[in-house]
Amino acid sequence: MIKQVKKNNKNFLLQGSILAIAGIIVRCIGLLYRSPMNSIIGATGNGYYSSAYNIYSFFLIVSSYSFPAAISKLISQNLANDRYLDIKRIIRFSFVFSILLGFISFSLMYFGAREISVILQKDKLRFALISLSPALIIMSFLSVFRGIFQGMGNMVPTALSQIIEQIANAFFSIIFAYILFNKGNIANVIYQDSNYEYAFGAAGGTIGTVVGAFFALLFLLFMYIVFFRNYKRFFNSNNGYKPYSSQTIILQLVSTIIPIIFSTTLYNISSIIDDIIFSNGYTIQGFHDEIVTLQGLYGQYHLLFNIPVAIASAFSASIIPSISTSVAEKNVRDVVLKIKYSFKFILLIVFPAFVCFFTLSEPICKFLFNGDNVDILIKILKYGSISIISFSLSTISISILHGLGYFYKPLINSAIALIFHIFTLIILLLVFHFGIYSLVYSNIIFSFFVFLLNQKFINIVVRYKKNIFRNYAMPLFCSLVMGVSAKFIYSFLNIGFLQINNIFSLGFKLLVSLSIALIVYLFLLITFGIISKRDVEYIPFIRIFYGFLRG
Repeated sequence: MIKQVKKNNKNFLLQGSILAIAGIIVRCIGLLYRSPMNSIIGATGNGYYSSAYNIYSFFLIVSSYSFPAAISKLISQNLANDRYLDIKRIIRFSFVFSILLGFISFSLMYFGAREISVILQKDKLRFALISLSPALIIMSFLSVFRGIFQGMGNMVPTALSQIIEQIANAFFSIIFAYILFNKGNIANVIYQDSNYEYAFGAAGGTIGTVVGAFFALLFLLFMYIVFFRNYKRFFNSNNGYKPYSSQTIILQLVSTIIPIIFSTTLYNISSIIDDIIFSNGYTIQGFHDEIVTLQGLYGQYHLLFNIPVAIASAFSASIIPSISTSVAEKNVRDVVLKIKYSFKFILLIVFPAFVCFFTLSEPICKFLFNGDNVDILIKILKYGSISIISFSLSTISISILHGLGYFYKPLINSAIALIFHIFTLIILLLVFHFGIYSLVYSNIIFSFFVFLLNQKFINIVVRYKKNIFRNYAMPLFCSLVMGVSAKFIYSFLNIGFLQINNIFSLGFKLLVSLSIALIVYLFLLITFGIISKRDVEYIPFIRIFYGFLRG
């Protein structure tokens, strides 16, 4: 069994693909349920919902978000050295540490809801913050379970738990959003005020997040019990090693978790800073009433571009323990190959995603979020589509450095990029008056800056040859051809009765045009030799298509 676990850590692209597929399914479910929920709570309610999620994400990053990466790294390192008893003790201390941070984050968000709402210029935001805060405690347990399975090289439990979490989230978010939206209308009459329906509706949507996390926790708890029943005899053996002391285990956890927490916090805190700067900047300019609506549209844009970015996040989860294992085994060749194929695999996905979002931004937005402000959303998606590339590459580069054991370098790089990001946002917002597009452009610059700084350091630590033409230029060229094909096919289909842009017609045209364009893209990749026979061994799910074309 342990041999199988080690084999899983070797096959990190396959494990990452499992998590990536789950991530895409989760994001698609998110899009599907956000559409009816958006119809219930409107753009204003979605603005409250997005702001509450930004605050929740910040506290989640501080308390739980980094635990899967940190725990998986420590487990994979000890697994490579057959220190099974130490793995068991790492898990035990991880639960204590995570629950403590989770409870502190919950308390700050719950009891500080009113003060946070005042800072963000959204007084009624407090309702969504209060209803969402219990999820922080649940996620503290959930993050440790996910870190355990990821460290063992098994992404299936994490993937299934994410899907279960999102399905429950979707179902209960819509139900509670509807119920509390109606309660908000009653509150407007009682308090002789307005916008309670939007604030209450957003709070109802956040309740679904809490329920979804609880269902995922129950599933992983069951998997954990089954898992340890199978591996119990391995983890009760020190295999000839002298176990580490409790102090050493705690020091390992702290020295791994703290820098990862700080680096991921700095990398992701930009959304909170954006909210504060944009809300106060727009208030100064006299557009206070437009803040919530515009940020609701920006939240919808985030939902869309996060679908392909989720693939990078998924591979980040598998990269850290896999590279850590190779580092522990002192296998330099393996480290180089994993870094090389991590970037190559991600670029093969994010390039076509960027091109398709750019060329088909109008039908995508009208299909998913058709409404009064859809024209603004279309422009945001078109101009911001390149962020798919920048955020994916920066996410992967941070995880590679963590896997190599460099925790503070991504922290420093993110801090430098964040300062530049804040300066850029203020200039774009207050000097050039770019409005909501200030957030789009400044975040693109921020994520690209993080990637370039991280990549420069990776090049210093791990020297390997990069084929810029084959790995960057040619995939981008194939993606552009794919984008032109998708646009042409969509325009060709947009005739006759299909010219009527109802939801069914838009969905059909998008499905057909994207499917054919994807086949064109894969055909070009293999025809031009961008994907070779050797690559097929490392890149999963292309083997069948490659064999079909090559005979």
